[in-house]
Amino acid sequence: MSGLLDEVLSSHGGFGRWRKIEKIEAGASIYGALWIRKGHGDALRGVHITAKPREQWISYSPFKGEGKRSVHTPSRTVIEDTKGKVLEARDNPRAAFDGHTAESKWDDLHLAYFSGYAMWNYLTVPFTFALPGFQSQEIEAWHENNETWRRLRVSFPDSVATHCREQIFYIDPRGLIARMDYGATVTGGVPTAHYLLDHRNFDGIVLPTRRRALRRNADGSAVPEPVFVAIDFDDIRFS
Repeated sequence: MSGLLDEVLSSHGGFGRWRKIEKIEAGASIYGALWIRKGHGDALRGVHITAKPREQWISYSPFKGEGKRSVHTPSRTVIEDTKGKVLEARDNPRAAFDGHTAESKWDDLHLAYFSGYAMWNYLTVPFTFALPGFQSQEIEAWHENNETWRRLRVSFPDSVATHCREQIFYIDPRGLIARMDYGATVTGGVPTAHYLLDHRNFDGIVLPTRRRALRRNADGSAVPEPVFVAIDFDDIRFS
């Protein structure tokens, strides 16, 4: 574990606090140009999210209509009713994106998979970086917003569904993640600069309450418009 990673874990609440958590719940609105492009517009506004921190399991409710919810794991994505009756399901859901481009439309199970794995990562980073299979290395610093941001290059294990295997995380002077860079393979690999904003302490865990994902230029700078993904959290709860 790198010295920078130790600082980041401490600034976000500490791994000791994280290990006591069994469930994460959040209220959020998710919107932006990506969802419009994929044919789902405001489908994820006003959702309730439930996730398990120690396995990649996450659910959205309501999902594409009242009385329905999504359930995502890396190997299977399901849309079910509130009593657990399966309405739609897809095994090996990532394979359903084979051949997709940035312009490809999504069905409801594509949406459930992408929104599921992405949000699970967002709610569990940086604590997942301390788990077996993750590798992190500090790389050269970056200057933005009149600050110097230290950077971590993180390699994700194959067992974790995520945007891409290698991602860059920018750490502000407080030790908080201010930005992450990736190219999500299931959305065509578009270079992305994803900003984490307005961090708050939620029962000992510090997470951003707003996220904005923008296109990234070849020089690493972000294109301000359009906002491809916007996430606004109403609340995050741990139990």
